[in-house]
Amino acid sequence: MNTSDPDDPAATAVVTVSVRGVVTGWSAGAGWLLGRSAAEAVGRPVAEALGADEGAVPVDREWRGRVRARRRDGRELELDVRVSPAMDADGRPAGCVVTAAPVDSDTALLLWAFQQSSVAMATYDTGLRYRRVNDTAAGMIGVPAADLSGRPFSGPLLDDEGRRGFNEHLRRVAETGRAAHYETPSAEGAAGGERAWSTEMWPVRDPEGRIHGVASAAFDSTEQFRGRRRLALLNEAGARLGTTLDVVHTADELAELAVPRFADFASVDLLDSVLHGEEPPPGPPGRGVELRRVAHRTASGRAPDAAVDLGELDVYPEFSPPSRALATGRPVLSRLGHPDFTLWLAQNSLRDAKVQEYGIHSVLAVPLRARGITLGVAVFIRWARPEQFTEDDLTLTEELAGRAAVCVDNARRYTREHSTALTLQRSLLPLRLREQAAVEVASRYLPAGARAGVGGDWFDVIPLSGTRVGLVVGDVVGHGIHASATMGRLRTAVRTLADVDLAPDELLTHLDDLVTHLDPEDGRGREVTPAETSGELGATCLVAVYDPIARRCTLASAGHPAPAVRFPDGRVEMVPVSAGPPLGVGGLPFEAVELELPEGSLLALYTDGLIKSRDFDLDAGLARLRSALSAPAPTIEAACDTVLKTLPSDRPVDDVALLLARTRALDDGQVAMWDVPDDPAHVADARQAVAERLLAWGMEEAVFVTELVVSELVTNAIRYGTPPIQLRLIRDRTLICEVSDGSSTAPHLRRALSDDEGGRGLLLVAQLSQAWGTRQTSAGKTIWAEQAFPPAGR
Repeated sequence: MNTSDPDDPAATAVVTVSVRGVVTGWSAGAGWLLGRSAAEAVGRPVAEALGADEGAVPVDREWRGRVRARRRDGRELELDVRVSPAMDADGRPAGCVVTAAPVDSDTALLLWAFQQSSVAMATYDTGLRYRRVNDTAAGMIGVPAADLSGRPFSGPLLDDEGRRGFNEHLRRVAETGRAAHYETPSAEGAAGGERAWSTEMWPVRDPEGRIHGVASAAFDSTEQFRGRRRLALLNEAGARLGTTLDVVHTADELAELAVPRFADFASVDLLDSVLHGEEPPPGPPGRGVELRRVAHRTASGRAPDAAVDLGELDVYPEFSPPSRALATGRPVLSRLGHPDFTLWLAQNSLRDAKVQEYGIHSVLAVPLRARGITLGVAVFIRWARPEQFTEDDLTLTEELAGRAAVCVDNARRYTREHSTALTLQRSLLPLRLREQAAVEVASRYLPAGARAGVGGDWFDVIPLSGTRVGLVVGDVVGHGIHASATMGRLRTAVRTLADVDLAPDELLTHLDDLVTHLDPEDGRGREVTPAETSGELGATCLVAVYDPIARRCTLASAGHPAPAVRFPDGRVEMVPVSAGPPLGVGGLPFEAVELELPEGSLLALYTDGLIKSRDFDLDAGLARLRSALSAPAPTIEAACDTVLKTLPSDRPVDDVALLLARTRALDDGQVAMWDVPDDPAHVADARQAVAERLLAWGMEEAVFVTELVVSELVTNAIRYGTPPIQLRLIRDRTLICEVSDGSSTAPHLRRALSDDEGGRGLLLVAQLSQAWGTRQTSAGKTIWAEQAFPPAGR
């Protein structure tokens, strides 16, 4: 170190003195060294200005010596002083120039510490030009310190953005006088790999507080930077891995997370059993394990030119890094030149060609293990960045792979349960809807794409007596296998109650009582916990019964969304049905509503998955449904497709069940009705009227059987029922005979004894008909019998 360097104001004080020994000039270095400003020093004797004893500095001759001086703050220091006389143009004495530099003092120690510090230190003037650079900084920059003086800042270890940021911080410190901190990552691909610097910057002021420059101290924070980056990657993994319960998507999330921040290439290979949702065998797989490539990425995209294509099977030999990782259950690091790495490449010419093409130098294989089972392996490769994988990287990838493996296993388990629940649900839903005389129907079922899994949505079309039809749609609370099983139990119960010909509100009352007493159990009779059923046991349900003769529809709801109807004139309205309590609440009544539906009306029953979404509120969902129903459609199937297009995506947040029914009507020519007097003598008149109508319909072969049925039903109504009595004949896909009376007492089929005078009527009706039954009405009851058309009547 040259402490007398005149270009170094921090090392040397330069003072001009008149012939009388009075200071006439005071350099910035003098102010920095002695703590006195020029205003305080100029005009005073030189010894006083230096803080030395009087006469300690002779100014009348050439002189050099050491002088004890005192700074303005009272600290003492020893100075190496040189006096150089000055001459004017005539050669006469014109004063002298005094230079002073510290000798082994605190200031010298400070200067030596600056120069020898392992921290890169530098000072800059207010124009952001180098003034002084210590050895460490000069070595990093690669330019001698003397050559840097007066040059603007340059950072060869920084990229363009880093240099701009560093300069901006320097400028801000010089302008504002406030210290600053700057984190400076080096350019990727620099010698030795990516590095980082933590730099402190502060203003340099004179004793008056004026800013004369900026000083900086830069610390190599590469390890801390890499540690923070690894921690950030792990934190991000917690948010980005497992966002869906899809095995392949989860694997792709791992590859996308690693590239390019951690590796230049990443691939994920899984066992086929994992992709199918099956349970892999415990422990490590055997030799020559076969894995399927499910995800891979490079820094430039999705690796279209990888050695193994997506979806393709690959066999890893036992000496390869992936196979060794699977066998040991630990990450395996392999580098170019390692015997196992070379042998592995020799087994696959395409892989070897890729290594040569890209300059691959480092490979890290990590097993994907969760809950004691091996799922597959993740492989990370570097070639673009010069640094190889390290032991710290092994720890990082093991943690990443562990988190990813749990997400993959969750997705595998979900796939298995989702597939089971979906199979169960589809087996419980009607495979096809039977053609009905009353309505033309079409349906759609769309499983949810959310984490919740398959729900308990269902729909059904139930034929009822008198050509009526029951339309049912429901939604069980919760998701999964238990929700699907509960749906099946409720659907069976609804069909059973519908067979009794209960009105919609009465049917829901009985169904509510059933749900209230329905305990969820697993297949072994063990009670299922609420956590396993994903919520309390409950459901919503809507029941509608349409009569094509009266052209009226009766509806009742148990907490279910109201249906919509499109009338033949194009109007679309929501049916004003009272929602009622959901099934399972118990003790609350249900209210039925009745409306007239002209022939050709389109009734839409659905579950709430159709109208609720993260993208819009309920009112917007209902508006979209009305708009879709109002759009003309050539067929009812096309109308179903149009309605489903109201969904924001083909994977809704909840299951969607949709049932559309276009109403039909039976004209007067297909129905005949007679009022029957309460007198057995008129039974013959009823038989005669029925026979005449059948002949008019061209159904001669049905006359004999129908007369017998009518005779028995009318006779029983007169004998056991109460007026009024009415006989109705309906000709549709079958021939239906109905007898109504004012009594609510239902008849019972029994086998008469040999000496009984009666009791054979209903038995005869049952034998002559393909189906018979009774239903309660608001005025009493109706007994009906249904016959298939004879061949001649078809």
